[in-house]
Amino acid sequence: MSFDVEAFRAEFSFFQQHPDWVYLDSAATMHKPDAVIKAEVEFYQQHNSNVHRGAHQLSQQATRLFEKARDAVALALNVRRREEIIWTSGATEALNLVAAGLMGTVLEPGDRILLTCLEHHANIVPWQFYCQQHGVFIDVVPLTTELELDIAVFQQLLELKPKVVAMAEVSNVLGTIAPIAQLVKLAKAAGAITVIDGAQGIVWQRPDMQALDADFYVFSGHKLYGPTGIGVLYGRYELLNNLRPLRYGGEMIKAVSFAGTTLNQLPYRLEAGTPNIAGAIGLAAAFNWLAEFDSAALKSHKQQLFQALYQGCKAISGITLLSPATQNAGILSLNINAEHPTDVAALLNEQKIALRAGTHCAMPLFQALQLPGAVRLSLAAYNNDHDIQRTLQALEQTVELLQ
Repeated sequence: MSFDVEAFRAEFSFFQQHPDWVYLDSAATMHKPDAVIKAEVEFYQQHNSNVHRGAHQLSQQATRLFEKARDAVALALNVRRREEIIWTSGATEALNLVAAGLMGTVLEPGDRILLTCLEHHANIVPWQFYCQQHGVFIDVVPLTTELELDIAVFQQLLELKPKVVAMAEVSNVLGTIAPIAQLVKLAKAAGAITVIDGAQGIVWQRPDMQALDADFYVFSGHKLYGPTGIGVLYGRYELLNNLRPLRYGGEMIKAVSFAGTTLNQLPYRLEAGTPNIAGAIGLAAAFNWLAEFDSAALKSHKQQLFQALYQGCKAISGITLLSPATQNAGILSLNINAEHPTDVAALLNEQKIALRAGTHCAMPLFQALQLPGAVRLSLAAYNNDHDIQRTLQALEQTVELLQ
């Protein structure tokens, strides 16, 4: 599992143009390899046209590229049918689509859904708003004292027969890898529809949808070396077909009159309006580019960096680590003494360490932790040993300044 990190970094023009920056904010968005940028630019320069229903050759060519991108993602995720891949603007829109689409079709007044304490706001807020409107109740799986999901309570809450269980594969704050296969199996045995937020999980490990057996899985392209503004909702065909669309308009219709409208077939009935054509092509390019590398080697490299960062931070007096050392996808959240995370991040920014500070769109988690937030360092395969050493030096200097 040899991995040449410098050769990998060379695939990204950003690092050639900004060699003085250490980028540890990949959980927020990853940098894009030149192959992805080239695919998008090439579409606009050589193939730009709207897709579907075009009478001219340019439109037909754009449609072929767009649908070929869908096929590439479907193949990468091992789905049963290509129509089970729905283009969205990202994981947030995908979760909104599922939450809105299940209300009144699957979820009725008095029903329950189950979330976890580790969720991103995108897997909390849509459910809250639609549940309030439809009289559906929300239960939440708490954390143990070790900051892991309490599986015993999870099983107890399943006895309430929730219609839907929605949960993150990987915590965007702590980096914790949930035992998602086990949780999906338990939830489905209880009769629940399972919704997986894979925004961080897709980076850690490519899911096999037929093996995972989840009903819905969502992710954003920009978390996986792809463009912003494009994402994917995977869903079982029969469940997608029963979702009430979130948006209405062109593309998602078969026939329209003032007497009524007939909706289109999947996947188009859930893809109203002109799609992000270049974004879809760019995301497919990201999947194809990643396939050129040994996924196990990438994961091993990232884990070695994480352990070096974790142990280095652990040795610095004044730093409190929140993230676990094991079963972690490469995200390290910490605090320095009683300092506000934003102040810490500002000092690190002066040393050109790019990271994130705050509550990371997970306020309920920080309420449970009784903390105002945390500094988050998130790794990608393009990070190297030099990044780790510079970061540890910068943290040591920051601790000294704040004493």
